[in-house]
Amino acid sequence: MFKKILLSGLVALALISSSFFAYAAESRTVTLDVPGMTCKFCPITIRKALKKVAGVVDARADYDSKTATVTFDPDKTNAEALMKATANAGYPSTLKNK
Repeated sequence: MFKKILLSGLVALALISSSFFAYAAESRTVTLDVPGMTCKFCPITIRKALKKVAGVVDARADYDSKTATVTFDPDKTNAEALMKATANAGYPSTLKNK
């Protein structure tokens, strides 16, 4: 009986793990040019604005390169929403060409 319960738990854990990794594989990362960064504190504001967008998994802003790199769930948001978020925070941005 104990073996059946243990096996059931392991199967459930495997299913949860596989669905998590399937979700993580679907994320998308974009880089935004944010030329309006004028001081070392600007990236904090930009990062906070991006993290408030539903679906954003990670957001980083870099003063030296004047860019923001954002990882997000494309089922929940898109690059246009990210650019709108930075613009609403006072920092208009564009999608960086690679």
